Amino acid sequence: EVQLVQSGGGSVQAGGSLRLSCTVSGVLPRDWVVGWFRQPPGKGREGVATISSFRYIHYAAAVKGRFLISYDDSEPSEIPKTTVYLQMNSLRPEDAAVYYCALETSRPVLTLNPGDFSSWGQGTEVTVSS
Repeated sequence: EVQLVQSGGGSVQAGGSLRLSCTVSGVLPRDWVVGWFRQPPGKGREGVATISSFRYIHYAAAVKGRFLISYDDSEPSEIPKTTVYLQMNSLRPEDAAVYYCALETSRPVLTLNPGDFSSWGQGTEVTVSS
């Protein structure tokens, strides 16, 4: 069974940068998708960026050009690990939210729809002050 553990996040001033990490522990199939999602206070969860095992990428319009998603599965480890990163640059107050990563392996689709993902990280808060 795979586990998703998030790290990173915190507080930053507008214009600053943060990097989020999502470490997926366990053996993954050849075809998978990991997405980053966020939920602002009082609002629904929305897709931010997704990446497939084949490194296809899709960004939400609101973050395109400012956020970068990538992954690394080259780190030696007893338990297979894949870490997916979300580099967030030029942060704006409207980017403040709880950010979640999510994994889909059964029907991996490069989508920003939270309903298409079945395994989720614990969430991490990002605060952006103006």
